[in-house]
Amino acid sequence: MKAAVRRLLRSAWPPALAVAVIVLGWDLVANAVHASLSLPGPWYVVTNTWRDRAELAPAMWTTTEEVLPGLAIAIVCGVLLAIAVDWSRAVRRSIYPLMVVSQTIPLIALAPLVIIWFGFGPAPKVVLVALFTFFAIAVGTIQGLGSTDIETMDLLRTMGASRAQLLWRVRLPSALPQFFTGLKVGVTFSFVSAIFAEYVGATQGLGYYMKAASEYFNADLVFGAVIVTALLTLVLFGVVNALERAVIRWRPPSQTDTRW
Repeated sequence: MKAAVRRLLRSAWPPALAVAVIVLGWDLVANAVHASLSLPGPWYVVTNTWRDRAELAPAMWTTTEEVLPGLAIAIVCGVLLAIAVDWSRAVRRSIYPLMVVSQTIPLIALAPLVIIWFGFGPAPKVVLVALFTFFAIAVGTIQGLGSTDIETMDLLRTMGASRAQLLWRVRLPSALPQFFTGLKVGVTFSFVSAIFAEYVGATQGLGYYMKAASEYFNADLVFGAVIVTALLTLVLFGVVNALERAVIRWRPPSQTDTRW
């Protein structure tokens, strides 16, 4: 337990120190320019955001309810597409380019269309979250499936394994590390895409909350919502990281040398 606490402290103090420096610099700049309305200090942001928690909490919950189903849909669609692309060369040639093209569509252009098609409810936000997170998951899984050990595949073929058995027993387990890498990348886009969709059209959520606060020139509440969004993303990232460690405990920790 003591060793675990020491490891936690060693890994936690560098980002904590960086955050402290950023907050200190933010406070110094805010006090220097004396623009409390346009650039409020960190303490002012925290206290006012806490006072407005009755309005902020439902917005947080609404956006989270949009993000989680969107991520679930992205995981299912991304993994199924990755398996299809890995299974068939014809699918790879026809579907994979379309997957790449789908990521060239700017969110600012797609969000209004999705709002028109699905209305102002949670459905368009869920769809946008799924659209802008599935690509990283699918590409990570495709790369993982393609990096399966050839000798292991040949060994199982000599034992009479079918393609389905090779997929479930070798290729999918081998793809798990890169699947989780893609999922971590997708998680970082999840709240951003949902909030942008709420900016375009919504009656609740963090995006609607930020839009309303900016219309009333409450920069402190906008800053507070941004901080809350970052914290929610970090929590979701931590959940995915913990799930990765629980699922692929058989994988030895990677040994990397970051020294120059």
